[in-house]
Amino acid sequence: MEYVLLILVGFLAGTIGSLVGLGGGVIIVPSLLFLGATHFLPTVSPQVAVGTSLVVIIFNGLSSTLSYMKDKMVDYRSGLLFFIGSGPGAIVGAWVNNVLSLAHFSLYFGLFLIFVSFLLMLNRDSSKQVESKHFKITRTYITNEGETVTYGYHPVLAIVIAFIVGFFGGLFGIGGGSLMVPAMILLFLFPPHVAVATSMFIVFLSSLVSSLTHITMGNVEWLFVLALIPGVWFGAKTGAFINKRLKSKTVVIVLRLVLVLLGIRLIYQGIS
Repeated sequence: MEYVLLILVGFLAGTIGSLVGLGGGVIIVPSLLFLGATHFLPTVSPQVAVGTSLVVIIFNGLSSTLSYMKDKMVDYRSGLLFFIGSGPGAIVGAWVNNVLSLAHFSLYFGLFLIFVSFLLMLNRDSSKQVESKHFKITRTYITNEGETVTYGYHPVLAIVIAFIVGFFGGLFGIGGGSLMVPAMILLFLFPPHVAVATSMFIVFLSSLVSSLTHITMGNVEWLFVLALIPGVWFGAKTGAFINKRLKSKTVVIVLRLVLVLLGIRLIYQGIS
């Protein structure tokens, strides 16, 4: 029964994570804590939930990236640049996580997700001329709707933002995607599909770094990992399949909905 639950959790995490670029930790971490509290699974600490999640997210990121690669939706150069900041940030976040209590963990995690959902409510005109933003690096992409979108960023600003993203990824076990996708869409005018696909590439790289930190601290339940990986792998393929067939606005709406629901639930858990 325990393994069936974990496979289902993994599949759900992989599907939603790959669909909106979150990596899946926003599903895995609270699920492990909730199922442990209700005795459906052995109880684990927040640190172990995060460490276990980050190891599993490696496979979610890899599976998603391979799927998005086929449709040339991953911006590798941008992803590698962002990783220069997110990698060190993930290490710092993982160490800070080690001193959080369960109540504080849930409360801060929930507030963080709500904050990100509000960011996505800001309307940005994706057709706005990127030249007016004085971006040093620019890209173009043809969306599912046939629209040619130009996006870009300043390398230094991108690295700084990625460090912050990596920090939250290591802190909350979410791989950084919860903030990276909105940042790419709102600040750098990335098309939502490219933002999601590139985020999963960054999630893969960042999770490799931050999971190693948790492994050295003994914050991984390996039996959970083995049960979660199959579900996450096939869930990521499913999420990528659905994403490719959605309109850009729909992707953003799904992302906002996921963040709001999870944020409210975790805040309630943290204050109850």
